[in-house]
Amino acid sequence: MIKRIVVLLFGTLAVAIASVLILGVSWSRTEYGPLDYKAAIALKLRDAFSGEEVLTPARLREEAISRARTLQGRPVAVARIEEMKIPGPAGEIPIRVYWPGGNGPFPVLVFYHGGGWVIGNLDTGDSQCRMLSNKASAVVVSVDYRLAPEHRFPAAVDDSYAALEWVSRNADRLGVDPSRIAVGGGSAGGNLTAAVALMARDRGGPELVYQVMFYPATNLFDLTTASHRDFAEGYGLTREHVEFFRDSYLPEVADRRSPYASPLLAESLEDLPPAIVITAGFDVLRDEGIAYAERLEAAGVPTLRAHYPSMIHGFVTMDRIFGEAEDAIDKAATALSEAFGK
Repeated sequence: MIKRIVVLLFGTLAVAIASVLILGVSWSRTEYGPLDYKAAIALKLRDAFSGEEVLTPARLREEAISRARTLQGRPVAVARIEEMKIPGPAGEIPIRVYWPGGNGPFPVLVFYHGGGWVIGNLDTGDSQCRMLSNKASAVVVSVDYRLAPEHRFPAAVDDSYAALEWVSRNADRLGVDPSRIAVGGGSAGGNLTAAVALMARDRGGPELVYQVMFYPATNLFDLTTASHRDFAEGYGLTREHVEFFRDSYLPEVADRRSPYASPLLAESLEDLPPAIVITAGFDVLRDEGIAYAERLEAAGVPTLRAHYPSMIHGFVTMDRIFGEAEDAIDKAATALSEAFGK
C-alpha cells in the first residue's frame, strides 16, 4: 500500500514537472524572439505567487534579499573575506573584501552592487564577487554605498568614488597593486561603474585599467528606447520599477542630465579605460547598454560586447538557474585578467 502511494506521488510529481517544462517551452516563444525557457517559467511563477506589487523601498529591499538567497548559487570559497568600514563623504562606508588564493600584490576590482540605487547590499552581490575574485585572481572590494530615497544623487556615486580613492590609497594594506585597479558592477552598479570611470578621468585619478558593466543603466533622462517600450512589463524589471528607482534617486529632473547620473549623455567618452559591456535581450535597459558600448567604441575606447539574447535583466545574479550567468562572469574575468596583464 505504502509502495503504491509513493509510486503515485512520484508519478504525479514527474507529470507536474514535465507539464511545467512543456509550458515553459511554450511561454518562451515571444514576438521578440525566443526567451530562455527557465526565465519564462520563473517569470510566470513570480507573477502567479507575488500578488499585487507594492513599490516601497522597505518592501523592495526585503524582496531583493529573499530573491538573492533563492537565485544565487551556493557561495564558492575564496581564500579570505573581511568586512570593514572606511571613511566616506558623509560617514563610514561598509565594504567587503575578497582575496583569491596565491601571493600578492594582487590586481583589484572595486565592485558596485545593483538594485536601482534603492535596494541591494553586500549580500546581493556576493556570488558575483566570489566568482570574479577566483576567476580573475584579483582582490574584489564590494562597496555598500548609500541608498535612495534616504540619500539621493549624488550620494551613491560620491560614495563609490570615495571607495575607489580609498582602495588606491590603501593598496599596501589590502595587498593590491595600485597600478592595476578596475571598477565593475551590474544595473545601477553598472551605472556607478561608468560614472566613477568618468569621475576618475575628470578628476585626474585614480587611474583605471578596466571597467566591467553588466546591463548598465546609462540614460536616466530618457526612457523612450525600444527596449523600454517592448519590455515595459512581464520580464522582471519593469518600466514602472525603473521610473520608481529613477524618481527615488533623481527627483530633480535637471540632475538626470548629469554625466555622473546618465553617462550616455557625457559630452565625451574619450580617454576612458577599456570596457566590457554585457547586455540581455529581454531587458528594458538593453538599448542604452548597447548605445553606451557603441559610444565608447566611437570614442576610441577598446570595448568588448557580450550580448545574451534570451536572457532577462539581472541574470548574472541568478547563477543557480542560468548557466549564462557563469559564462558572463567568465567573459568578464577573462577580460579583467588580460587588462591586469596576466
